[in-house]
Amino acid sequence: MEQNYLANENRYNNGMSYARCGNSGIMLPKVSLGFWHNFGSVDPFERSRAITRYAFDHGITHFDLANNYGPIYGSAEETLGRLMLADFKPYRDELFISTKAGYDMWPGPYGNWGSRKYLIASLNQSLKRMNLDYVDLFYSHRFDPETPLEETLQALVDIVRMGKALYIGISRWPLDATRFAYDYLKAHDVPMLIYQDRLNLLDRTPVDTGLLDFCASNGVGFISFSPLAQGLLTNRYLNGIPSDSRMAKGKFLKEEMLTPQLLEKLKNYNNIAQQRNETLAEMALAWVLKHKGVTSVLVGASSTEQLANNLQCINAVNFAQDL
Repeated sequence: MEQNYLANENRYNNGMSYARCGNSGIMLPKVSLGFWHNFGSVDPFERSRAITRYAFDHGITHFDLANNYGPIYGSAEETLGRLMLADFKPYRDELFISTKAGYDMWPGPYGNWGSRKYLIASLNQSLKRMNLDYVDLFYSHRFDPETPLEETLQALVDIVRMGKALYIGISRWPLDATRFAYDYLKAHDVPMLIYQDRLNLLDRTPVDTGLLDFCASNGVGFISFSPLAQGLLTNRYLNGIPSDSRMAKGKFLKEEMLTPQLLEKLKNYNNIAQQRNETLAEMALAWVLKHKGVTSVLVGASSTEQLANNLQCINAVNFAQDL
């Protein structure tokens, strides 16, 4: 019979660094664990369990989910729910768990976008799947151009007041709408904790649009998803497309994306990383973390070894110049 999980007693002295999230009282690990891939119903539970245990044993306290992570939709949250019952229930107050709603989740007009009905119904479902009474952070997963912003934002305010989430964040909203959201939430005493967006060496949109500057100037944390560009910024594709890779499966990464120009850029980055005595992944993560205002990077992992390698970014050397 398997013994109960006992977390590493040195988990907060294992090399993890923490950063304050904007002007809040929350400290987040520099590296957080994302459940977007590798935690669905199609993935072996024991592998997901090993990755999550390894993460917590090494100081990763933030687990990031969304209602439709899987596949199938909802199954990543169900995996976390199993883990909470089996392993992490004694450590609930040490964890910072987030989920989101905004993309398609169920059929019909009420299972998508940003209406009050959808956001609250989705969170209620998420809490059941995760075996939680509340989440630490709830996001509006995307900007809804049709629903009045006041409706979406008031639903987020009320979710906090109902005790179903402790903090609110938004993800992938344009700058003007983000400014409106910041002002609305602040006026209703539920300040925006964090903004989530893609930021990596191949996609610098939050920097180019001023979103990162806005967050840094207004005390809003920033967390980067896909900081490794779904594996492009690793050594995975430097010598072709492995048959077991995410690109070979073709769902989010398509083979035609790996153009000769992109491959040349990746090899140049890899050469710079080698000069720094780092892997390409370590350097890519460190590059994101060096930006003023960035609180954490969200990494996925298909093995504990991969996660261990990614954690090396915390000790990366500073950049003499931008890449």
